[in-house]
Amino acid sequence: MSQKIFGRGKANRKEQILAAAEALLRHRGIGGATTRAIAEAVPCSEGAIYVHFKDRLELLLAVLQRSLPEMLIPLHALANKAGTRTPRQNLADALSGLTRFHNRVGPMLCSLISEPELLQRFRESLGPLDKGPHRGIATLAHYIEQEQKLGRIVTDIDAKTAAVVLMASSFFHFFTRELLGSPGRLDASRLVDFVLRTSGAVY
Repeated sequence: MSQKIFGRGKANRKEQILAAAEALLRHRGIGGATTRAIAEAVPCSEGAIYVHFKDRLELLLAVLQRSLPEMLIPLHALANKAGTRTPRQNLADALSGLTRFHNRVGPMLCSLISEPELLQRFRESLGPLDKGPHRGIATLAHYIEQEQKLGRIVTDIDAKTAAVVLMASSFFHFFTRELLGSPGRLDASRLVDFVLRTSGAVY
């Protein structure tokens, strides 16, 4: 496994551990992402893992954190997109970022649900920093509201509801594809088109 993940590069040991943990989470689930298995995949000693992470949960949370740019970069980009290009193009780009994020972290999050103690600690880790999907939904909703003020999306669209539909559709597409083996990618432009057109949006 280590050759497949790392090849012959001289990657930072912490990054090697994170990459090994992510690969195990994706392919074996959380039960297979033991510190022993991670150490074998790097390869390193189990003790080397605890040099960088105080426990297994901190390592797993770091793996999830490592994936956040997949979602945050396209969402943050919306802050400067109101009034540029078209709402359809801007939201489709943001949705594509959400889809990449869900495809990457979805297997890990679903595995986390199977371990109640780890799940509870994960929930507790989100609270103080106010992290969670509500932040992404708020970003999408704010962008839609900005475009409504510019007259580029009609005001009878509820911005928060539209944002929830986009976020939920991305995750649901990942979930059903993994669960049922459904082929195909989410058509971001078509979904945005649907959300905007339902109330006759101007775009």
